[in-house]
Amino acid sequence: MSTPPPSERPEPRAPRLVRLRRAVAGLRPRLLVAFVAVAALSALATAALTYRAATNSTLDLTQDTTLDELRRRIDVRAPALPFPPTQSELDVLAAELSGTGGFRDWHVLAAYGTEHSAWAQPVDVPPALRRTVDGGRAAFQRFSADGHPWLAAGVPVTYAKGGPSGLTVYAVLPLDREQSAADALLAGAAGAGAFAAVLAAGLALLAARQVLRPVRALGDAAHALAQGRLDTRLTVTGHDELAQLSKTFNHTARTLQGTIEELRAVESQGRRFAADVSHELRTPLAAMLAVTDILDEDAEHLPADTATALRMISNETVRLTRLVNDLIEISRLDAGAAPLRTESIDAATAVRETIDLRGWSDQVELDLPAALPVRLDPRRFDVIVANLAGNALRHGRPPVRLRLREADGELLLLTVTDRGPGIPPAELPHLFDRFYKADKARARSEGSGLGLAIAQENARLHGGLIEAANSPGGGAVFTLVLPRGILSEEM
Repeated sequence: MSTPPPSERPEPRAPRLVRLRRAVAGLRPRLLVAFVAVAALSALATAALTYRAATNSTLDLTQDTTLDELRRRIDVRAPALPFPPTQSELDVLAAELSGTGGFRDWHVLAAYGTEHSAWAQPVDVPPALRRTVDGGRAAFQRFSADGHPWLAAGVPVTYAKGGPSGLTVYAVLPLDREQSAADALLAGAAGAGAFAAVLAAGLALLAARQVLRPVRALGDAAHALAQGRLDTRLTVTGHDELAQLSKTFNHTARTLQGTIEELRAVESQGRRFAADVSHELRTPLAAMLAVTDILDEDAEHLPADTATALRMISNETVRLTRLVNDLIEISRLDAGAAPLRTESIDAATAVRETIDLRGWSDQVELDLPAALPVRLDPRRFDVIVANLAGNALRHGRPPVRLRLREADGELLLLTVTDRGPGIPPAELPHLFDRFYKADKARARSEGSGLGLAIAQENARLHGGLIEAANSPGGGAVFTLVLPRGILSEEM
């Protein structure tokens, strides 16, 4: 194993794309986009309606005025025109109706049958308009030519008695002035829309600030509460929904603080009670152990029933003593009264001594390096190794193998494996709980149910941990991960 176990590895930093996505998906950007979108759409719709209405109104006015002015001029000059008119007379009529002296700078074409006045303009009268006017109806038509807008109007001339005379008059005038006015209106509307969008962005930022400030304060307070600062409270201002949310948070925090303080008090009393009882039992148990040791020596001279009862009492006394010692140790760990006295040692030698001291040399296969210098607490390291190896011997099947190695030059890895039935997956998360025994049928085993919990606490004192898993080939695998520390001297 060359890397720290998954539970100890630092969480990778979020990729830049993920962080950017989170920033874009925040409340402030969404409020800004919503305000700007509403303002832009409103300004665009208003500008479009205004532009359309103003343009149509201007063009309608121009068309109606053009037709009225053309009819008025025809009514003044047509009665003096002889019928049928000649080419020169049509030219004279067109010249009198054209020019800038009247309503607009328009150009007139007079036609009678196949004859018509001179026409030297860059645009011609649209054929569709000619057909309509030839049918006896006055009409107009807008069209584009050479990139410019134009308006053409046609009026049929009738006799005084109302009959058609065959004379038709067409006027063509440019609409550049109206187009310029429409373009100016459109530019003004676009400017107004841009201003509205900027104003909306400012209002959105202001609104977001007013809304996000209490939300951010709520987030900071929740974070502080999660870190254990139970006295965290929010300042409540106003009577809106955010104020009500702040009141609810404060009420929840007060309730949580009261509940946790009560639980801590109960837990502290329980720990103190267990510690006191353990210390009180230690002295009489020591005396009982001394007595049972003496009686064990004479058990072979006693009747069989008496010897059996004596050995049972002796075994239970030893078991009770181990339980009391474990309770005292766990109480000291809980109270923070378990000092860590580190020194530079050889981990391989320490492991070998732990196994030899307990007489497990013929039961545990050791895979140790020649030397592995580390800095740790030898007594607590001995407790960890003894608990892991003893647990494998009690609950697993041989061969039990213990392997020690280093990883990345910074970590010490100790792996204890066996060939037993393994650990049920449902039991794995609870193996290091106090008084927990995976084998429910063995409620009265030799262990106290505190060994693995004590080993885990000692590992944490060193800044490490112990992980439990099942080997693919069968059996349980316990892995101790500890930092090697900084050596104070050469080994």
